[in-house]
Amino acid sequence: MTRRHFAAATLGLAASPRLARAADLGTPTGKVILTVSGKIRRTNADGQARFDRAMLEGLGTYGFSTHTPWFDGAMRFDGIRMTSLMDAVQPTGDTVVATALNDYETHIPISDFAEYGVLLAMKRNGEYMPVRDKGPLFIVYPFDENPNLQIQKIYGRCAWQLARMTIV
Repeated sequence: MTRRHFAAATLGLAASPRLARAADLGTPTGKVILTVSGKIRRTNADGQARFDRAMLEGLGTYGFSTHTPWFDGAMRFDGIRMTSLMDAVQPTGDTVVATALNDYETHIPISDFAEYGVLLAMKRNGEYMPVRDKGPLFIVYPFDENPNLQIQKIYGRCAWQLARMTIV
Protein backbone atom coordinates (compact mmCIF):
# COMPACT_ATOMS: atom_id res chain seq x y z
CA MET A 1 0.00 0.00 0.00
CA THR A 2 1.42 3.36 -0.96
CA ARG A 3 1.57 6.26 1.46
CA ARG A 4 -1.13 8.06 -0.47
CA HIS A 5 -3.49 5.07 -0.28
CA PHE A 6 -2.71 4.60 3.41
CA ALA A 7 -3.41 8.28 4.13
CA ALA A 8 -6.68 8.13 2.20
CA ALA A 9 -7.74 4.98 4.03
CA THR A 10 -6.84 6.51 7.39
CA LEU A 11 -8.83 9.67 6.63
CA GLY A 12 -11.76 7.56 5.51
CA LEU A 13 -11.72 5.57 8.75
CA ALA A 14 -11.49 8.74 10.82
CA ALA A 15 -14.49 10.27 9.05
CA SER A 16 -16.64 7.14 8.99
CA PRO A 17 -17.72 7.18 12.68
CA ARG A 18 -19.02 10.72 12.25
CA LEU A 19 -20.90 9.76 9.11
CA ALA A 20 -22.23 6.61 10.75
CA ARG A 21 -23.53 8.60 13.72
CA ALA A 22 -25.38 11.01 11.45
CA ALA A 23 -26.81 8.12 9.45
CA ASP A 24 -27.95 6.39 12.64
CA LEU A 25 -30.25 9.30 13.51
CA GLY A 26 -31.68 9.66 10.05
CA THR A 27 -32.95 12.87 8.56
CA PRO A 28 -36.31 14.41 9.42
CA THR A 29 -38.82 14.23 6.59
CA GLY A 30 -41.62 15.96 8.48
CA LYS A 31 -41.73 19.16 10.48
CA VAL A 32 -38.88 19.35 13.00
CA ILE A 33 -40.42 19.48 16.48
CA LEU A 34 -37.27 19.06 18.59
CA THR A 35 -33.68 20.20 18.21
CA VAL A 36 -30.99 18.87 20.54
CA SER A 37 -27.58 20.55 20.61
CA GLY A 38 -24.60 21.11 22.87
CA LYS A 39 -22.48 18.27 24.19
CA ILE A 40 -23.78 15.42 22.02
CA ARG A 41 -21.94 12.80 19.99
CA ARG A 42 -24.68 12.06 17.45
CA THR A 43 -25.96 14.69 15.09
CA ASN A 44 -27.85 14.84 11.82
CA ALA A 45 -27.44 18.55 11.13
CA ASP A 46 -24.68 21.07 11.77
CA GLY A 47 -23.83 20.18 15.38
CA GLN A 48 -27.45 19.37 16.16
CA ALA A 49 -29.80 16.43 16.29
CA ARG A 50 -33.14 17.37 14.72
CA PHE A 51 -36.22 15.21 15.14
CA ASP A 52 -39.64 15.10 13.56
CA ARG A 53 -42.50 13.24 15.24
CA ALA A 54 -41.89 9.99 13.33
CA MET A 55 -38.22 9.94 14.32
CA LEU A 56 -39.08 10.42 17.99
CA GLU A 57 -41.72 7.70 17.88
CA GLY A 58 -39.17 5.47 16.18
CA LEU A 59 -37.16 5.54 19.41
CA GLY A 60 -39.90 3.45 21.03
CA THR A 61 -43.07 4.65 22.67
CA TYR A 62 -43.93 4.49 26.34
CA GLY A 63 -46.52 5.99 28.61
CA PHE A 64 -48.05 6.28 32.04
CA SER A 65 -50.96 7.87 33.85
CA THR A 66 -50.34 10.45 36.54
CA HIS A 67 -51.82 13.47 38.24
CA THR A 68 -50.15 16.82 37.56
CA PRO A 69 -50.69 20.33 38.93
CA TRP A 70 -51.77 21.48 35.45
CA PHE A 71 -54.73 19.19 34.79
CA ASP A 72 -57.72 17.99 36.80
CA GLY A 73 -57.57 14.26 37.47
CA ALA A 74 -55.13 11.64 36.26
CA MET A 75 -54.01 11.98 32.66
CA ARG A 76 -52.48 9.39 30.36
CA PHE A 77 -49.26 10.64 28.74
CA ASP A 78 -47.57 8.80 25.86
CA GLY A 79 -44.31 9.55 24.13
CA ILE A 80 -40.75 8.38 24.49
CA ARG A 81 -38.55 7.79 27.47
CA MET A 82 -36.04 10.58 27.94
CA THR A 83 -33.42 7.85 28.38
CA SER A 84 -34.17 6.70 24.81
CA LEU A 85 -33.65 10.21 23.49
CA MET A 86 -30.38 10.49 25.41
CA ASP A 87 -29.26 7.12 24.02
CA ALA A 88 -29.97 8.45 20.53
CA VAL A 89 -27.93 11.65 20.88
CA GLN A 90 -25.23 10.25 23.20
CA PRO A 91 -24.71 13.24 25.50
CA THR A 92 -21.35 13.97 27.09
CA GLY A 93 -22.73 16.57 29.50
CA ASP A 94 -24.80 15.96 32.61
CA THR A 95 -27.59 18.53 32.34
CA VAL A 96 -30.33 19.29 29.83
CA VAL A 97 -31.36 22.89 29.37
CA ALA A 98 -34.92 22.49 28.07
CA THR A 99 -36.33 25.50 26.23
CA ALA A 100 -39.99 25.99 25.38
CA LEU A 101 -41.50 27.86 22.45
CA ASN A 102 -41.98 30.90 24.72
CA ASP A 103 -38.28 30.72 25.75
CA TYR A 104 -39.04 29.33 29.24
CA GLU A 105 -35.92 27.44 30.32
CA THR A 106 -35.39 24.77 32.92
CA HIS A 107 -32.30 22.77 33.87
CA ILE A 108 -32.76 19.03 34.32
CA PRO A 109 -30.07 16.62 35.53
CA ILE A 110 -29.74 13.82 32.97
CA SER A 111 -29.61 11.42 35.92
CA ASP A 112 -33.31 12.18 36.56
CA PHE A 113 -34.29 10.42 33.35
CA ALA A 114 -33.23 6.94 34.44
CA GLU A 115 -33.86 7.48 38.15
CA TYR A 116 -37.48 8.59 37.74
CA GLY A 117 -38.58 7.31 34.32
CA VAL A 118 -39.11 10.77 32.83
CA LEU A 119 -41.24 10.93 29.69
CA LEU A 120 -41.11 13.18 26.65
CA ALA A 121 -44.85 13.19 26.05
CA MET A 122 -46.41 13.75 22.64
CA LYS A 123 -49.92 12.59 23.52
CA ARG A 124 -52.31 13.28 26.37
CA ASN A 125 -55.22 10.87 26.77
CA GLY A 126 -54.49 9.35 23.37
CA GLU A 127 -54.41 12.60 21.37
CA TYR A 128 -51.38 14.45 20.05
CA MET A 129 -51.00 17.65 22.05
CA PRO A 130 -51.33 20.83 20.00
CA VAL A 131 -49.29 23.91 20.92
CA ARG A 132 -52.34 25.52 22.55
CA ASP A 133 -52.57 22.51 24.90
CA LYS A 134 -48.96 22.15 26.09
CA GLY A 135 -47.72 20.44 22.92
CA PRO A 136 -46.17 19.35 20.77
CA LEU A 137 -43.77 18.03 23.44
CA PHE A 138 -44.07 18.02 27.24
CA ILE A 139 -41.48 16.70 29.72
CA VAL A 140 -43.46 14.82 32.39
CA TYR A 141 -42.39 13.00 35.55
CA PRO A 142 -44.47 10.07 36.91
CA PHE A 143 -45.64 12.01 39.96
CA ASP A 144 -48.02 9.34 41.23
CA GLU A 145 -45.27 6.70 41.36
CA ASN A 146 -43.09 8.68 43.75
CA PRO A 147 -44.47 11.24 46.23
CA ASN A 148 -40.97 12.75 46.50
CA LEU A 149 -41.48 14.10 42.98
CA GLN A 150 -44.48 16.16 44.04
CA ILE A 151 -42.50 19.27 44.88
CA GLN A 152 -42.06 22.64 43.17
CA LYS A 153 -38.44 21.92 42.23
CA ILE A 154 -39.52 18.92 40.13
CA TYR A 155 -42.66 20.61 38.77
CA GLY A 156 -40.36 23.35 37.49
CA ARG A 157 -38.43 20.79 35.43
CA CYS A 158 -41.55 19.90 33.44
CA ALA A 159 -41.31 21.97 30.29
CA TRP A 160 -44.28 22.03 27.96
CA GLN A 161 -44.31 23.38 24.42
CA LEU A 162 -40.74 22.08 24.34
CA ALA A 163 -38.77 23.16 21.27
CA ARG A 164 -35.07 22.76 22.10
CA MET A 165 -32.68 20.97 24.40
CA THR A 166 -29.09 21.94 24.98
CA ILE A 167 -26.80 19.46 26.72
CA VAL A 168 -24.31 21.18 29.02
